[in-house]
Amino acid sequence: MTTASAPVSSGRLPHAAAFWTIAAVFLAAMAFTTIPTPLYAIYQARDGFPTWVVTVIFAAYAAGVALSLYLVGHVSDWVGRKPPALFALALEVVAAVLFLLFPSVPVLIVARFITGLGVGALTAAATAHLGELWRTANGERRPGVPAAIATIANIGGLGVGPLVGGLLAQYAPDPLVTPYAIALVVLVLAAIAVLGAPETVTRTSRPWRPQQLTVPAEGRAAFSAAGVGVFAAFAVFGLFTSLAPSFLAVQFDSPSRLVAGVVPFSVFAVAAIAQIFFTPVPVRAQLLVATVAMVLGLAGLAVGALLTAEWLFIVGGLVAGLGVGLLFRASLGVAGGLVPATQRGGVLAAMFLIAYVGLTVPVLLVGAAIAFLPAVPVLVVFSAVIAVLVAIAGPRMAARVA
Repeated sequence: MTTASAPVSSGRLPHAAAFWTIAAVFLAAMAFTTIPTPLYAIYQARDGFPTWVVTVIFAAYAAGVALSLYLVGHVSDWVGRKPPALFALALEVVAAVLFLLFPSVPVLIVARFITGLGVGALTAAATAHLGELWRTANGERRPGVPAAIATIANIGGLGVGPLVGGLLAQYAPDPLVTPYAIALVVLVLAAIAVLGAPETVTRTSRPWRPQQLTVPAEGRAAFSAAGVGVFAAFAVFGLFTSLAPSFLAVQFDSPSRLVAGVVPFSVFAVAAIAQIFFTPVPVRAQLLVATVAMVLGLAGLAVGALLTAEWLFIVGGLVAGLGVGLLFRASLGVAGGLVPATQRGGVLAAMFLIAYVGLTVPVLLVGAAIAFLPAVPVLVVFSAVIAVLVAIAGPRMAARVA
């Protein structure tokens, strides 16, 4: 619960301008988290480490996000929206400096963990800040806009990062330096922008405790299905932000750094656009479309890998991305609808932690398997397992909603 819906400090920016400023900051911060995606293959070629190491580097990020969400994801409700955002940006600045100065595997792991800590601190604060800034500037007019913009900034930012990283790695000098140098400047400017935005929460004193996680006593079957849904959705995101660029480079002999960035960008972009485009569609229909799209898309990934058909692999990823966007949004809606508003924060916190377990554990298992088995059959098994989970969770949730 926020403690204020009206401005409690003037800031330098009007609330309407601050809304778009915070949205841009949110997008930039999320984009930084995925800039390394197309660069992993360059690190790997330079240092000669096996593919499974990429999954460890990636998992460090997801672990940082989950830990931060649990420990500090909710503190902006009483310390204000701006302090967690500034703290998060400071952590990302530290990570950018580490990427620039110490590009070795141990430091990459540390930098990715720090990046994850920043994202966990920022996500809830920025999302809530956007809603409060919009309501102060616009009242109850078009109340769905803040959530839509937060979605674009969050998932869209995750997609923009690989695109920017791939473009700079392909065409700019020093591909392991230039992306982080530019990101460092952008992050500093983002922090300055946050300082100019109005605060929307009156700071209060409250004993700190970790985020309360709520599992509803009633409707546990629906909650379990929703948990499986967000787990499966983020497992696909994890694949495309960790192993997909290396897979494209090795299995399809596609060394283009630009392609390594464009493919993850496209998957995230389709996921974000699908959430917005399907907003008027009933949730049951969204779930059915999500189930079909993810199953077909994952089948395309698997067949593309088996036939060494790069185009089919990419198309499969795009179709799966459409399903991921819809399944993630619908799963959160189903879980949140199981409890009263006063308990919704705890349920959603549990959902996000399950999501980041999905982002981490399957990719780690795939990385461990690739250490001993050929990559193609491992990817086929991954696709089949996630498809089965979706085929179970989607219809079960659809049966619970109108």
